[in-house]
Amino acid sequence: MNKLQQLASPLARFLLGSIFLMAGLSKIGNYEGTAGYMEAMGVPGGLLPLVILVEALSGLLVIIGFKTRINAFLLGGFSALSGLLFHFDPSNQMEMTMLMKNFAIAGGMLLLVINGGGHYSLDNRK
Repeated sequence: MNKLQQLASPLARFLLGSIFLMAGLSKIGNYEGTAGYMEAMGVPGGLLPLVILVEALSGLLVIIGFKTRINAFLLGGFSALSGLLFHFDPSNQMEMTMLMKNFAIAGGMLLLVINGGGHYSLDNRK
């Protein structure tokens, strides 16, 4: 395996995990607004602590490559489900683009499920 391939794994984990880590942390700062948005979309606002925990903690764990397959599976499922719940609106091109973004992220997470954390991950520490 060449150096470029070795460096691609931590970069991919960082890029994918950062989306969720930052999203989870931002929900803490706008807790009431996020809970209200969830409820307006038919999702109980009481689920927000779980959402924050999954996004922030699993995002961080993907970045460092710890239990990568499990956390990538959780985040991939979360991304696809939240895309369907919050962005599926065939009459709105922007919402459909956001849905496809969520599906693309889920696809990236699926690759982590298949391949694991790769080089420079806690999963592969020696």
